[in-house]
Amino acid sequence: MDILASYGWAQIAVAVIATFASAFVRGMAGFGMAILLVPILALALTPVEAVLIINFLALFIGLSELRMFLKYAEKSAWVIGGLVLLTTAPGLMVLAATPPDLARLLIALVALSAFILILLPTRDAKMPGTATTVSAGIVSGLLTGFAGMPGPPVVPYYVGRSIAREIAKASMLAIFTIAAFAGLASGYAIGALEWRLLWLAVLLFPAVLIGNWLGAKMFGKVSETVWRSFVAIVLAAAAIAALIKLIV
Repeated sequence: MDILASYGWAQIAVAVIATFASAFVRGMAGFGMAILLVPILALALTPVEAVLIINFLALFIGLSELRMFLKYAEKSAWVIGGLVLLTTAPGLMVLAATPPDLARLLIALVALSAFILILLPTRDAKMPGTATTVSAGIVSGLLTGFAGMPGPPVVPYYVGRSIAREIAKASMLAIFTIAAFAGLASGYAIGALEWRLLWLAVLLFPAVLIGNWLGAKMFGKVSETVWRSFVAIVLAAAAIAALIKLIV
């Protein structure tokens, strides 16, 4: 396939396996596909390519879940999503200007920060104040552009509160879908979006569908405590794996 000629088959095989695993986590936890997959893809591809591919995948799967978002997502998700639309482009511009090795290190540190934040004590279900919500939206947008990871400020915002996991999951995934659109639009605007990335994303998407479906099946079978523990473990594993890859 000429369009994929710039990628080795070993790179593609690793990407497929990692995509399936990260999509399973997404279906189970409500997040994690970008946090897990971007550091892995960025080891074989450029950081910009990795971020844009994950945006394609997140948008594809998110559009298939639109009805769930409309039914369960908290109103704050749409506020945060709107801010993500406004702040993603600056983050992507910074990524494009950052040396690849430094970008890979910063992306790994982003994954680590999400784990640290989730360790904070669980708050009550009351929606945070305007300042907290706005800050979450701005930081999420910047990280969407720079690391393809809108999750670090968003996951603690929802999982760190005592709200139903269905609401937390739908709210996070609604934001991530908006973030994916913003990332692709920003990539196109600055000339970083190459259509060969779309074809690679299409190649990986069946792995997303299967992994996400299996993860969603598990989501309805585990308790609230197990789900929250799984969230913390996923974040820890992503951070550790990304840092080890950089050191080794």
